[in-house]
Amino acid sequence: MNLMARAAALAIGLVVAMPIADAATVLRSYEYFTLSGTTAADLDRELYRRGPVLQKTGQRHPGMTKMRFTNKIKYGSDGRNCRVVDANVVVHAHVYLPRWKQRRTAKPDLALIWDTLSADIKRHEESHIVIARTAAGDMERAIKALPWRSDCTAMKADIDALTTKLMRKHDLAQIQFDRVEAINFDSRFERLLVFRLQREFAKSP
Repeated sequence: MNLMARAAALAIGLVVAMPIADAATVLRSYEYFTLSGTTAADLDRELYRRGPVLQKTGQRHPGMTKMRFTNKIKYGSDGRNCRVVDANVVVHAHVYLPRWKQRRTAKPDLALIWDTLSADIKRHEESHIVIARTAAGDMERAIKALPWRSDCTAMKADIDALTTKLMRKHDLAQIQFDRVEAINFDSRFERLLVFRLQREFAKSP
């Protein structure tokens, strides 16, 4: 069942019946792709026709975050040995999110489902950034903790090997997060929709 269809099915049933990451620098940018439609089926088609393509799978997704890591390392030497004086790792995150053209004129029930779904898509992508920021903090600490080496060339080789190892760990954490999110989509969306419904009912006179 498609994403909006699953969300709508859960909504009908209801109506009828990430720790703060360690400090590291994150530079965010956002890009939106526009959806057009008046039904859940329309939005499903638009999501999977206009959504960003994940290079690893070649498939379109309702949201995506492209990330790259850059580092700036300061070395110190006493003429015989080399050490790391400081290390700063920066995460560059470019987030792709959907925007529904007809949201303001939509029927209330569909608008509620969309608002819940789009907020969850954004939360999901922001969670990817939290995972990356945690990894960046781990890299900074691990690099700073490296022991002295005989020269800075050897130190750079140590940093490259360490960075490769920690990036592999980061990539696996991102994959595991996606797996868990996919498995828990229905129960998570139901909780989110219940909360949003309760909030809307509380506003009613």
